Formats: sequence, C-alpha cells, structure tokens
Amino acid sequence: MSAVYLIRHGRTEANDRHLYCGSTDLPLSEAGRLALKELSYHLPPARFLTSGMVRTEETLSLLFGDVPHTQDSRFREIDFGVFEMHSYDDLKERQDYQDWISGDNDANVPPEGESGNAMTKRVLDALEPLLQQEENTVVITHGGVIAAVMAHLFPQEGKSRYAWQPRPGYGYAIENGTYRPIP
Repeated sequence: MSAVYLIRHGRTEANDRHLYCGSTDLPLSEAGRLALKELSYHLPPARFLTSGMVRTEETLSLLFGDVPHTQDSRFREIDFGVFEMHSYDDLKERQDYQDWISGDNDANVPPEGESGNAMTKRVLDALEPLLQQEENTVVITHGGVIAAVMAHLFPQEGKSRYAWQPRPGYGYAIENGTYRPIP
C-alpha cells in the first residue's frame, strides 16, 4: 500500500483576518510564503496533486519546486456561500448565520453554499482511489478538507473535525490505516 500525504496550503489574508474562505480563490499572504520557505519536507517519491486553487498551487511550488502535478477540484475547501470572506463579527447579528452555526454544523447549509456533509462526501470520493493505489500521493489541499478526512478515517481518536485541522503548511501522512503528523 502507498501513503497519502495531506498538506494544508500556506496562510492567506483570509486566514490572518479570520474570514470564512472556501471558494474564494486567494493567493498566499507574504507571511504565508515566508513561513512555507522555513518548512522542510523529506518524502519518498510521489505524485503531486492540488485542489487547483491559487493558494494550493503556490504552496506546492514553495514546498516542492516546479514539479509535475495534477489538479482535482474535489479537494477544494467547503463553499461558505454568502458567508464567504466575512468574519464572525461581520455575521453574528444575521439570523441566517445563527441558523447555520447552530445545531448540526455538518448538515447545515449556508445560504448559496455547501454543507459539511456534502464537502466530506466529495472529498472522500476523490480520496478513496488514492488510498488504494500503489503510488505515494501528496495532496496540497485545505484545512477543512484535511479535518473532514481525518475525522472520517480515524473516529476512534474521538476528535472533532476542528481538532484535526493542521496549521498552514502542515498535515498528515496516512499509510496502512495509521497516520502521523507531517512535516
């Protein structure tokens, strides 16, 4: 069996400002670029894949150089709909926002957006073949995507989806039914 390496993209302005950012295609912030240059990954030979968003493309380039890779949009972050690029403080007085964050966060759908359950299903559909192949794969993706995968694959850990979210530039190696943090 091969290993799948899930790596979160570097920091963006939206991360720094605590904004909901899923479908908005932002570049890395300057601080995000600098932080990635300090990381060192030593992985076995692998194929590379990104979600196709600018922040994942830049992260791949900064961490691994100009390597051949493919894109799979199923590894994109959740779509926060009308809440995109807004903070909690911007939204806290809105009833539709309160309805969305209350109750079952995975099932609730933000207006014009996507539920956590829908995002998880799309990501797991994309991940399943990677877990079955003989080739190692590095996936540069998003924090919510990684958290959803890890919560699904390792429920025995008893962690919430949010507890699984790695820092920008970090992630997990999944191999033979186990995981380890990386780098």
